[in-house]
Amino acid sequence: MYQDKSLNCKDCGAEFQFTGREQEFYAERGFQNEPSRCKTCRDSRKRNDNGGSVSQNRELHSVTCDECGAPTQVPFKPTAGRPVYCRDCFSSKRR
Repeated sequence: MYQDKSLNCKDCGAEFQFTGREQEFYAERGFQNEPSRCKTCRDSRKRNDNGGSVSQNRELHSVTCDECGAPTQVPFKPTAGRPVYCRDCFSSKRR
């Protein structure tokens, strides 16, 4: 049904195969764009992005929890007039 295609990685320029099986997977998932990076560059980006979790490069801001008064750090710049909570108080508010 699908035939292998040769594509060029937009990061390193290396040629890589977009296999028929991968194309079928993309079609099943409704993906409309072909991959633009080779597996090595995709894996490298995933490692550097840290899977969407708080990156070690992300700036932390020291604040005082508005609920319990404990010092804590948050991965965003607090906005005036909006409460900021420590991990424990934030978790208890979510429940």
